[in-house]
Amino acid sequence: MLLRMSTLLLRTLREDPADAEVPSHRLLLRAGYVRRAAPGGYTWLPLGKLVLDRITAIVRGEMTAIGDQEVHFPALLPAEPYRTSGRWTEYGDDIFTLADRKGADHLLAPTHEELAALLVKDLFTSYRDFPVTLFQIQTKFRDEARPRAGLLRGREFLMKDAYSFDLDDAGLQAAYDRHRAAYERVFTRLGLDFTTVHAMSGAMGGSASEEFLAATPVGEDTFVGCTACDYAANTEAVVTRAPAAGDPDAHPPAETHDTPETPTIAALVELAEARKLGGRTGWTAADTLKNVVLTVRRPGAEQAEPLVIGLPGDREVDLKRVEAVLAPATVAVFEDWDAHPELVRGYIGPQILAKHGIRYLVDPRVVPGTAWLTGANEPGRHATDVVCGRDFVPDGTIEAAEVRPGDPCPACDAGELTIRRGIEVGHIFQLGRRYTDAFAVDVLGPEGKPVRPTMGCYGIGVSRAVAAVAEQHHDDRGLVWPAAVAPCDVHLVAAGKGPQLDAALDLGGRLAAAGLRVLVDDRTHVSAGVKFTDAELIGIPRAVVVGRRLADGYVELRDRASGERAEVPVEDIVERLRDEVGATRHDGV
Repeated sequence: MLLRMSTLLLRTLREDPADAEVPSHRLLLRAGYVRRAAPGGYTWLPLGKLVLDRITAIVRGEMTAIGDQEVHFPALLPAEPYRTSGRWTEYGDDIFTLADRKGADHLLAPTHEELAALLVKDLFTSYRDFPVTLFQIQTKFRDEARPRAGLLRGREFLMKDAYSFDLDDAGLQAAYDRHRAAYERVFTRLGLDFTTVHAMSGAMGGSASEEFLAATPVGEDTFVGCTACDYAANTEAVVTRAPAAGDPDAHPPAETHDTPETPTIAALVELAEARKLGGRTGWTAADTLKNVVLTVRRPGAEQAEPLVIGLPGDREVDLKRVEAVLAPATVAVFEDWDAHPELVRGYIGPQILAKHGIRYLVDPRVVPGTAWLTGANEPGRHATDVVCGRDFVPDGTIEAAEVRPGDPCPACDAGELTIRRGIEVGHIFQLGRRYTDAFAVDVLGPEGKPVRPTMGCYGIGVSRAVAAVAEQHHDDRGLVWPAAVAPCDVHLVAAGKGPQLDAALDLGGRLAAAGLRVLVDDRTHVSAGVKFTDAELIGIPRAVVVGRRLADGYVELRDRASGERAEVPVEDIVERLRDEVGATRHDGV
């Protein structure tokens, strides 16, 4: 393959676009890989399409290598299957919906579990047909409220999704393990620094779930790792180690105190210490019970309901963790105080919530027998020795508190948690029978009785992976593509016109004939300096400069990642590059 920049659909930019927020967004636009077409939608230009296709080929190759079969579902889907599964309502505003000319409801597919289950129901009738895994690489749609960060959070994106069908849980586990290993191979081949973490299933449903997160400071996901063991999890999935329960009757009776102008935890702790509330000193925020009011709207519900979450006062509520637990319900900060006068803002305690029918969930650290300084449900008043299991009984526990560096590891006794940020590039789920139950997918088992298959789901954000690689592989001059995903193997730069340009085009032809992907900068209307700047911005692994040493029979070979330069005889450059590129090419394309 030989591309000439003089005729290529490519326009590099000297300055960062005003709306570009993260490095991948800035550099993919500046280097001419993509162009914004609409909020959350991008046109792939030739160089960008080549990168996308190379990543797609790696993903497809690993999927077929483990026996997955490729299909292609429509992107425009009827609403009925999603109504049957419940996700038409569960997705809420996150999907694009439309009606056809006959008034029938449709949606632009965000994912295809329903269609996969229906296809298997339509074609397979016997246990002999199983196991089977179907996959596709297809455009998906999500109605993001705030599309941002270029390819990282768009409304239209390319995704690989696979669906496994097995007759029993052992088969599902085996399929899950195969895909987990395949995903690790994919992301290793892409050159990504990634971590496999425990995750929440969310609206997908099911039990076991893991994410593959590419580490980067601009990632929207936070994940933890342990300093002493291999535990890793999305912060949404971190489980708090609860203390042992105690005797609720071991504490003195609750006592109410005047605590004027203490609507904050800091003000309350200062007053409690100064007045020795409850006959004690040493008060800290961790001794207080903070009660945070949220509103929860369940799919299809006309009204939201208040939910109070109780947690130690030294912690803040993490709304992403709350939403992960309560999915598919949506969560927001409570604002309708006038409708609930029993909730005294700044002085809420759990003692009266059950009486008013308000759901109350607590942090796992709030166990029976723990005593707290908390609100007395009266303006300017708090109570000491309010004991869980005696003065209030929560409706349950919830993982809602922020996770902090230094928190104890939930998987071992020795380690502490560290926190990093990352981009989700893959997610695998053990769905179980949620969708086969919804559509009554039954087949004849080996003993002549009906058997209901169990499902797994496995997704890779293919277009998002382009951005993730760009986030991890760039410097202050531009992109630095790994060899496996770069649009070309060699970037030829003709530093001058005449003999240098002719030699560059001839060399480009010979390299292409040797099986290499070649980009030749044969532009005659720009300076050599602009060509060198563009070569670093575009980020192809190797650049060959045909310049002043051509008369002596030499060209300059530059390595984009290391910056190393070497003068190589013109007669040797084709063989050398063919050997170097052959040693790093794994995708067969």
